[in-house]
Amino acid sequence: MDWIATALGYVLGSIPFGLLLTRMIGIDIRQVGSGNIGTTNVLRTGNKGLAAATLLLDAGKGAAAVMIGRELAGEMAGIMAGVAAFIGHCFPLWLKFRGGKGVATILGITLAAAPLAGAIALAVWLGGALVTRYSSVGGMLAAIACPVAAWFLTGEWAPGWSAHLAMLAALLIFQHRDNLKRLASGTESKIGQKAK
Repeated sequence: MDWIATALGYVLGSIPFGLLLTRMIGIDIRQVGSGNIGTTNVLRTGNKGLAAATLLLDAGKGAAAVMIGRELAGEMAGIMAGVAAFIGHCFPLWLKFRGGKGVATILGITLAAAPLAGAIALAVWLGGALVTRYSSVGGMLAAIACPVAAWFLTGEWAPGWSAHLAMLAALLIFQHRDNLKRLASGTESKIGQKAK
């Protein structure tokens, strides 16, 4: 059953909500700003409602994958489904493996896995983004907070949630490599800045 949970997690994670929602208003989000399908780039269209919906749906698919995996075959299946959902979001087969960066999805996964750890990571994301006005900084700080908070709250490492969340956090930071370059050069876009 683990492989079924993993496959379902990938399929759920690979649903490109940002792309689907912006198509409803006649925009291909891949032609806007960074070309990313995630919340931050949807916000660059100026449509805050669609950005909020993208955030909730991308987080929701991560949480749903974990819960479905647990129901199918227990905690490890939930872990594998969550990991697969994150990978599906970042590398969706239907979009030639060019997806989002995974911030909302890792938050949803963590909220389902360890709700208090997820709440802490969410607070870190909001705080980091509000203080710096860089969504990428808030997202990377939140990703780091996910495994750290999970470890302190559950006391578990391998093969539990903390180790897997650490792996996802590392992948998320890798996904932000271009943002890190722009941050270093002072050219990173701030929250609310529309795409040219």
